[in-house]
Amino acid sequence: MTTKNTKQKKNAYALVRDVVMIAIGIALALILSKIGFIDYVVSFFKDYYVVSSFIAGMFFTSVFTIAPASVTLIHIAQNSPTSGVVFWGGLGAMVGDLILFLFIKDRFADHLKKSFKTSTVKHFMKSLHFGFMRWLSPVIGALIIASPLPDEFGITLLGMSKVKTIVLIPITFFMNMLGIYLLIEFSHLLH
Repeated sequence: MTTKNTKQKKNAYALVRDVVMIAIGIALALILSKIGFIDYVVSFFKDYYVVSSFIAGMFFTSVFTIAPASVTLIHIAQNSPTSGVVFWGGLGAMVGDLILFLFIKDRFADHLKKSFKTSTVKHFMKSLHFGFMRWLSPVIGALIIASPLPDEFGITLLGMSKVKTIVLIPITFFMNMLGIYLLIEFSHLLH
């Protein structure tokens, strides 16, 4: 087996490990919610929904913490003004996204690039900079940030499409506010 194939398999393993970590995060959030831990933490900070919304928003961005942060934001919104939770959570998520963008923006991109053949990656990377993909990839990245999907995927797309930090800040703030608002509204529909 060649070194190239070994590296591709190693990076494919890293990608699978990331997906497993997402599943563990979701399971952990469900367990913490079922045993009442999240309710306890939210009640501890009930008079400080600004702080708790901001902190939960920061954790709303990562693949590993999105599930518990989502549950926490829903719980906070049950006893606090939704608009405040959305604003402060969005602001915290923007800070979290900025940290991701500056420090680990290439992690998933590297795993994806190294898991596929070099020619496939080159073709994909070139397509991000030409034609309709030049504007479509940042739009898809922004939609991923607003969705319940972890922001690393959206940040990776924005990073690969060379979005500047000054543009990233308002995009992530607005899209995270939208995502948190939709999450809270959806939870109201279920109750």
